[in-house]
Amino acid sequence: MNKTLTRADLAEAIYSKVGISKVESSDIVDQIFEEIILELIDGKSVKLSSFGSFMVRDKKQRIGRNPKTKEEAVINARRVVVFRASKELKNKVIND
Repeated sequence: MNKTLTRADLAEAIYSKVGISKVESSDIVDQIFEEIILELIDGKSVKLSSFGSFMVRDKKQRIGRNPKTKEEAVINARRVVVFRASKELKNKVIND
């Protein structure tokens, strides 16, 4: 089974490849995620070249159905974060 990549793994990779301290590399990873989160909160898209884009989408209120009881229920309007992988990322994943 494949291991999930974590923030700590990213910080460790920066530490070993760039040569800065573990604390600094961890701070860099945290700051990158914080900037992405702040942009998404503001409703902006985040495009990472050759990787993909994060976007906020507004979903309208709709009627759904409870799969167990088959009873209809209202699903409230909400904001969701979506990720769209770039063509480069898709090609790398498919070809490796």
